[in-house]
Amino acid sequence: MEPRNVPAKPERPRTELHPLAALRREMDRLFDGFFTDAGPAARALAAFNPSADMVENEAEVRITAELPGVEEKDVEVTLANDAVTIKGEKREEKEEKGEPYRLERSYGAFRRTFALPCDVDADKAVATFKNGVLTVALPKSPAAAKTKKIAVKPA
Repeated sequence: MEPRNVPAKPERPRTELHPLAALRREMDRLFDGFFTDAGPAARALAAFNPSADMVENEAEVRITAELPGVEEKDVEVTLANDAVTIKGEKREEKEEKGEPYRLERSYGAFRRTFALPCDVDADKAVATFKNGVLTVALPKSPAAAKTKKIAVKPA
């Protein structure tokens, strides 16, 4: 039997080792274009959703949220049922005249709720707002501070 001359498979670029990588990249490109170039109706779907961190240490739980373009008077923080809710609104600025060329910023009402990992002292909770960053400090309650870890032993 004579060896057949089989053409070699074209090699994929190393970045596309997974067969669906190109499809995913194309879908990402389509969705990015939809929200940035499709006009006001499409941008309304991409509502403002602030990023936030929650950190717990021995003394407190601290939530830090980035609220660029939001004014202090437009933010409300509530503590209820072992959760903190931050809500507010980023209002659209309407100073420019003429037809917009490209609009990427998002506006609108937002609401984020964070389940607390422990009991906190609601009377000593403090929220501060500086340079577009909201910080909520929630001191742990005395009951939370007395939590004791119990060692697990084999039976």
